[in-house]
Amino acid sequence: MKRPIIQFDNFSFKYRTQMDVTLKQINLTIYEGEKILILGPSGSGKSTLSQCINGLIPNSYSGDITGTLLVCNKEPAKVGIFEMSKSVGTVLQDPDGQFIGLTVAEDIAFSMENECVAQPIMKQKVQEAATLVSIDHLLEQPPQELSGGQKQRVSIAGVMTEQVEILLFDEPLANLDPAAGKYTIELIDQIHQLSDTTVIIIEHRLEDVLHRQVDRIIVMDNGEIVADMNPDMLLSGNILTTVGIREPLYITALKYANCKIQEHQKPSQLNSYITEIEKNNIQTWYNSYTKEKTQEKEEEILAIEKVFFSYANKRPVLQDVQFTIKKGEMISIVGKNGAGKSTLAKLICGFEQVNDGRILFRGKDMANDGIAKRAEKIGYVMQNPNQMISKSLIFEEVALGLIARGLSEEETKQRVEATLKICGLYPFRNWPVSALSFGQKKRVTIASILVLNPEIIILDEPTAGQDFRHYTEIMKFLEELNRNHGITILMITHDMHLMLEYTTRGIVIADGKLIFDQKTSEILTNSNIVEQASLKVTSLFELAKACEIENPIDFIESFIEYDREVREHGADAILHA
Repeated sequence: MKRPIIQFDNFSFKYRTQMDVTLKQINLTIYEGEKILILGPSGSGKSTLSQCINGLIPNSYSGDITGTLLVCNKEPAKVGIFEMSKSVGTVLQDPDGQFIGLTVAEDIAFSMENECVAQPIMKQKVQEAATLVSIDHLLEQPPQELSGGQKQRVSIAGVMTEQVEILLFDEPLANLDPAAGKYTIELIDQIHQLSDTTVIIIEHRLEDVLHRQVDRIIVMDNGEIVADMNPDMLLSGNILTTVGIREPLYITALKYANCKIQEHQKPSQLNSYITEIEKNNIQTWYNSYTKEKTQEKEEEILAIEKVFFSYANKRPVLQDVQFTIKKGEMISIVGKNGAGKSTLAKLICGFEQVNDGRILFRGKDMANDGIAKRAEKIGYVMQNPNQMISKSLIFEEVALGLIARGLSEEETKQRVEATLKICGLYPFRNWPVSALSFGQKKRVTIASILVLNPEIIILDEPTAGQDFRHYTEIMKFLEELNRNHGITILMITHDMHLMLEYTTRGIVIADGKLIFDQKTSEILTNSNIVEQASLKVTSLFELAKACEIENPIDFIESFIEYDREVREHGADAILHA
């Protein structure tokens, strides 16, 4: 029998600055060589649990502890962060926050330099770690210039040189395009199999993590462990729905078709799960559901005409990009890291100027409009919230734009409070921004733009770092703005679920060129486009194929429309409509 490597025994923790206990009576044993997924909604305590394991709590984040915790037969509270780092390697959610060296090789070697490892041994270990994660050809590159997926691999290589017993990944998929995320899950699995290291993944994107098998899933809610079981047992119950975590889309589709999800059939593996019963049920549901016809938008609000752009005479970032946006549309802009999506948004907002081509708002060229004038029409929410925040308190940050526009104190207060309630931030309105998580900071920046009511809103990764409940709240609010107020919304996203659920049209950019501009359901069923743009085929497409549906695109569209109706009105209302 394998030895316990992490042992929580009646463990509770309360941050010194908070009134309530964050972790409550945790009893958990993780064994040597296991691969564990810890998931839960924002505020559930999963990140706090991970910080107890690597020693950040209580050595960096102080508080009151009761009970006991042993990690590799050490007490993190007593031995300190440095000693724990020899046993627990942590890969942070934001790789940029982990870089120290000027080159990839220097960064990987950093911990060994601190321990005065001989240079020949150091070089050998750097080469071995870089080769393991397939970045040995990038050793002389500055880590800041790499793509999101490559940065993630540099961070992994850095902790692998320590030959740690435990690898802890804090939301490793948060900033990656779908293909890079898929590769990261495969890489983590490969490392686990080759080294037999204990692997712990903190993540809320369950379907993406289950691309490779995990031994157990720990579900947390309100500071407590509410489930500790294998993936098949978890998917066959209702725990995920109860705590507000998105289940895999194909599982939801099977439930809508009255399929009974049973553990012994291994629902975590779609390809081996489908039998004739599931096929018949899915086909019956699909044939009985009639989609509503969507009304096409007519009035053009934004036009991108043959746009070219490059930074400081370097290689072209955008080449001959051309498309139009109709008033009231809700559109996704997708593609791999570094494709030019964020640059396109900066050009539209005036942060950068096109080298050639035109950007027109309601038929008028915006070439002579500065950033301030464009901001009256177009709001932009950046991917990294830290690049937008300038005030210390949440209320002040959201109110900043209104104050600059000369609104009265009373009207500013009303609009800010209403927006904070919608974004789930009202209880924290007087908190310092520095006390928030990455996902909460993201919501602050969205609120600071939404409060201004622009005609077009561009959001760069609006759901990054959000759990399913907050994701749904924000997207429902954006939908309300779009449907009821006619605000046009463009979302730059790596989230294929978001693209399918909330946008009917997708603009696909690869290597600076527009390669596809069609319905979102057509994008994720086109293998060539998926490969070129580093996207990922949706599990709904795989389900449709497994169930021999002749028109997978129509099946996906039917599911998305039906799912939206269920979430808005409930299944019973639809059945009796």
